[in-house]
Amino acid sequence: MAYLSSQDAAIVTTAVTSAEETTSGEIVTVLAGQSDGYSDIALAWAAVAAFTAMSVFAVWPAFFLGKIDALMGGWGHQWTNGEIISLTIALGLLKFLAVWLIQLWQPLKFLLIPGPVKTARVHARAISLFKVGAERRTHGRTGIMIYLSMHEHRAEIVADEPIAVKVPAEVWGEAMADMLAEIRQGHIAQGIAAGIRDVGVVLAQHFPRGEDDVNELPDRLIEV
Repeated sequence: MAYLSSQDAAIVTTAVTSAEETTSGEIVTVLAGQSDGYSDIALAWAAVAAFTAMSVFAVWPAFFLGKIDALMGGWGHQWTNGEIISLTIALGLLKFLAVWLIQLWQPLKFLLIPGPVKTARVHARAISLFKVGAERRTHGRTGIMIYLSMHEHRAEIVADEPIAVKVPAEVWGEAMADMLAEIRQGHIAQGIAAGIRDVGVVLAQHFPRGEDDVNELPDRLIEV
């Protein structure tokens, strides 16, 4: 799914080009639909639901067996231990499948993912993409990536080591705040551009552009 039109993508590209006119830093922008499939979280919820249902059945078997008897005509079937165990397992399996299937609806699936898990997965994905596409890929190791993950509503700024040494992570807070303020209003391209401008200002202070500086990383927005 493309989140930005070609005109919006051009806004981001222009912002990167403009920001890099005053710094040797190389800014890469990445926009992702989501940072992880979260299949393990969906499995965990399904397993919890299944074991909860089985536990409740095991604690109050007479109540549930009475309901089943009523559905079968109310003749008071004499349940064997094997039948009760089979019912318990069947209930667990049905509950597992039901909870797994309803999580195929993405809004509910992401609602059930704990916030810290989303934050950790977005951070891990940002680091992974940075290592592949930007880390140590410039002459002065001055690459920095602005990463935005749409479904998780989270963003990351990841920088090469020389930048990280000079610029504490807290400094990027203003860039994040300006970027997210626009994005919350639905202005994705403008938000990314605001973050780029703030990052460019910081980079220009610590890594001013040299006369022989060349563009080493793409200015265009990368959608993954």
